[in-house]
Amino acid sequence: MKFKTIPAHIGVIMDGNGRWAERQGKKRTEGHREGAKAIDRLLDVALEHKIKAVSLYAFSTENWKRPITEVNAIFNLLIEFIDSRLEDIQKKGIRIQHSGNLNKLSTKVKQKINTAVEATKKNKKLTANFCLNYGGQEEILSSFQRLQKDRIHKKISLDKPVSPKEFEKYLYTYPLPPVDLLIRTAGEQRVSNFLLWQIAYAEFFFTNTLWPDFDRDSLEEALHFFESRKRKFGGLS
Repeated sequence: MKFKTIPAHIGVIMDGNGRWAERQGKKRTEGHREGAKAIDRLLDVALEHKIKAVSLYAFSTENWKRPITEVNAIFNLLIEFIDSRLEDIQKKGIRIQHSGNLNKLSTKVKQKINTAVEATKKNKKLTANFCLNYGGQEEILSSFQRLQKDRIHKKISLDKPVSPKEFEKYLYTYPLPPVDLLIRTAGEQRVSNFLLWQIAYAEFFFTNTLWPDFDRDSLEEALHFFESRKRKFGGLS
């Protein structure tokens, strides 16, 4: 299936792992395991359609409120995902990027993330941006603070206006382009503190499909929706 217009950057709020597991009579951790398989499918279809970047909301700064057993299971699955799939990711030309605050993560998780990022840094077919311990508000505040520190170090006046182009260089997602299409699964219709700066002119696609059930048809339905949109970016045409 071909599309005339393809988003360069897709953001995905992968919602519904727990509900999927409950409906199957399984533990919530099994829902997260099935969700990892859905990531595999998404990346394969994204490669076929030559999408340049996919940002995946893997763990938010608010997700620490969940039971510790579930939090640990999510991070263990991340380690398993990297260990079992890194070789295949390399072969497919996928570049791994991380967006989020690493400070609160365990040494082992940080090492795994850094290993994947370093090993795939020269790959160019698709960037898979894992947003882990990520929050949009935290990202904006952190970016502004680092910009200020750089200006002080370079002796640039703090009174000088900050341009969007200058500011974006301090975002976790740099140098990825703005999000063109935001997808949220499982029927919820909110952005939940995800890529607040980057989705300024994104098209929003909401689906009732639970994330573990998200497949080729699901993504292509979202791409059809995106193709149907007339994007004005604040103009008249």
